[in-house]
Amino acid sequence: MSSPTPAPSPRHRDTAWQVFLIFLRLGLTSFGGPVAHLGYFREEFVTRRRWLGEQAYADLVALCQFLPGPASSQVGLALGLGRAGHAGALAAWAGFTLPSAVLLVLFARGIASHGDALAPGALHGLKVVAVAVVAQAVWGMARSLCADGPRAGIMAAAAAAVLLVPQAGMQVAVIGAAALTGLLLFSAPPPAAHDPLALHIGRRAALGWLALFFVLLAGLPLAVDFSDAPALAQVDAFYRAGSLVFGGGHVVLPLLQAEVVPSGWVDGDTFLAGYGAAQAVPGPLFTFAAFLGASASVGPAGWSGAALCLAAVFLPAFLLVFGALPFWERLRRAPRARAALGGVNAAVVGLLLAALYDPVWTSAILRPQDFVLALAALLALTVWKLPPWLVVLASAAGGWLLA
Repeated sequence: MSSPTPAPSPRHRDTAWQVFLIFLRLGLTSFGGPVAHLGYFREEFVTRRRWLGEQAYADLVALCQFLPGPASSQVGLALGLGRAGHAGALAAWAGFTLPSAVLLVLFARGIASHGDALAPGALHGLKVVAVAVVAQAVWGMARSLCADGPRAGIMAAAAAAVLLVPQAGMQVAVIGAAALTGLLLFSAPPPAAHDPLALHIGRRAALGWLALFFVLLAGLPLAVDFSDAPALAQVDAFYRAGSLVFGGGHVVLPLLQAEVVPSGWVDGDTFLAGYGAAQAVPGPLFTFAAFLGASASVGPAGWSGAALCLAAVFLPAFLLVFGALPFWERLRRAPRARAALGGVNAAVVGLLLAALYDPVWTSAILRPQDFVLALAALLALTVWKLPPWLVVLASAAGGWLLA
């Protein structure tokens, strides 16, 4: 029988600066895309720092899977919000986002060519370590959230569905079906099992944030129709991309391509070069918006264009997290909602399991040497308990040596 998840530490308010430094280290070392980021977050905030329990973390991931936008960044925003209020949410976002955004702007400006400077073997080593990170997250969450046959079945069915029907909308459909299955199959846990999320937002304020989200979503296109300001058109394009994309960073890239290449803001070759660089930097793939803003041939460009487009693409994430969390916390306390969340949490593990296979495993494990490197990284994380950042650097070095 698996040992229980350690109880979370007592809730208290950290300073925004402390939150920023914690997320800055993650922003510098979290390679592998959104699914790997969730694994890094779980290791840092559930296992190591015990900011929240396994159940609360899984429920938070489930909420962010429901919402459009960058799921891992939204989880980070919620974690920062719980520790230091609105300033903590902004600090968490800045720490996790700025390293990759700055690197991509430097690449766009021609100051540094990260795709050429980073050896292909080292880049592949970073992909390999993502296998170990995601495998650790899947195993740890499955032990807590899929401990019986029905939940394990939901996990397997969710993984099979998203692998066999690889469309972004399928994730939302799977979570909805799992919620219904949980409602029908499971009895609600006792009230003592509730693991509360730390919140600093009232319901009235949350309604205001949600209203602002929809006002901007509907109002920005109308404003563009009445104005020929290129900056306003950029804000509208990137805000819509951040508002309407389900499935994380990889899904937003083709949508951004449809916005910036046909319009002539960025040429096709530059877009592809930036896409390649975005795979080589840590942090969220949504920071690709900073590259596109810096490379724009119309309207603001350089650092100002990068800042404008980066803020626009992430603004929906702030508004949705601030608006949804208070209602989510109340909903997840209801007995019937807890039963539904039993199915949802199992499905979330299934989504992580599917992502472990594709794209994490399929893009990284190409030969026996890759499997050996991934196995060593998994042992370093789970048995030897080495810091994740050290394992990331060692895997990059290992990939370079194997190449």
